Amino acid sequence: MLQNLFLLDSNHHFLPKMPETEYSFGRSLLSLRRDQANLMDPTAFPEPMTMEVELDSFQRQVAEKFIDLNASAADDEILSLEWIGKLLDSFLCCQEEFRVIIFNHKTELLKQPMDRLIEDYFERSVKALDVCNAIRDGIEQIRQWKQMIEIVISALDTSQRKQLGEGEIHRAKKALIDLAIGMLDEKDYSNTLAQRNRSFARNKDHNQHIGYFRSLSWSVSRSWSASRQLQGIGNNLATPRASDVMASNGLALTVYTMTSILLFVTWVLVAAIPCQDRGLHVHFYFPRHFQWAVPVMSLHDKIMEESKKRDKKKKGCGLLKEINQIERSSRLLSELIDSDNFSLTDEEGLELHERVQELVHVCEAMKDGLSPFDRKVRDVFHQIVRSRTEALDSLGKIKNQE
Repeated sequence: MLQNLFLLDSNHHFLPKMPETEYSFGRSLLSLRRDQANLMDPTAFPEPMTMEVELDSFQRQVAEKFIDLNASAADDEILSLEWIGKLLDSFLCCQEEFRVIIFNHKTELLKQPMDRLIEDYFERSVKALDVCNAIRDGIEQIRQWKQMIEIVISALDTSQRKQLGEGEIHRAKKALIDLAIGMLDEKDYSNTLAQRNRSFARNKDHNQHIGYFRSLSWSVSRSWSASRQLQGIGNNLATPRASDVMASNGLALTVYTMTSILLFVTWVLVAAIPCQDRGLHVHFYFPRHFQWAVPVMSLHDKIMEESKKRDKKKKGCGLLKEINQIERSSRLLSELIDSDNFSLTDEEGLELHERVQELVHVCEAMKDGLSPFDRKVRDVFHQIVRSRTEALDSLGKIKNQE
């Protein structure tokens, strides 16, 4: 029956037949089987099998979630704290349904080829846990930048005074310089910092500054690499072979889908949040025959476009929308007050007020969004651990009973 529902590629991998339109679900595996059965004998299959319902529901849920995410990924919203929060919510829903499927069919996981495929998935998921830890380090780094922004806002707030004094300008300059240092990638630090610290940091203090910021930011070792972790998650990820799909009654496709989503979500996190050795050039391609693959690959393309626009100079600080706003507004403010003349023209004063307000808005967005985002990353971590622990414990008990 499965041969009627899928196509074989040149490598003998199972690929679902192409739906009628890119975003159409097409007919599910379940509905195709029922239609075919009804043509032969309307009374032959009065109710679908439970396993078919579960696997079909999972594929549909993944597709629906990512179609919605793609539709909401406008140019000015993609990679914002709010949008990535929605991505993590979608992942958590898919992960929970996956966990239930694995638990309901745990005896199937002991059979070939599922024993190999599920072990491979769990190995990849451990690497995803490392990424979650690094992302939470990055969130803490963003919090440090927020504190520096608050100093700038306090120093340059003209709502309580008509004219800025020398002390306020110097305090804002110092905070902006510290912010610039904190947002620099280590590789670019020595080449760039000297051009931006004419007033407050001398060359002999360079190593002390970068060491200070790094010590507050990273709990991972210096040899740890986000890029290598992503490569490890996606290494040799391929659509299941036809024989594996048939032997597992479709479970192999479920594991492939969850692995693909795991790779994509961790890739987005690394793209957005400061990480040690960030790198987005991890090759992956999901066949467009899958219901969820079209929106996922569309999101991948949009994020790569954002990377080309934003990441030319800032290689280490991430593509998060709020980070981009911080970098732009703080740079313009630095240029505006980077002189020994502490009196501003009316036009300069108006521009300074606008830039400060931009920082106020991004600061409010981070105040509202960072803690919920942090909790969601933590939830992803615990959800992966829970799924892995439950499955391994259940499999261990079954093996001991044999």
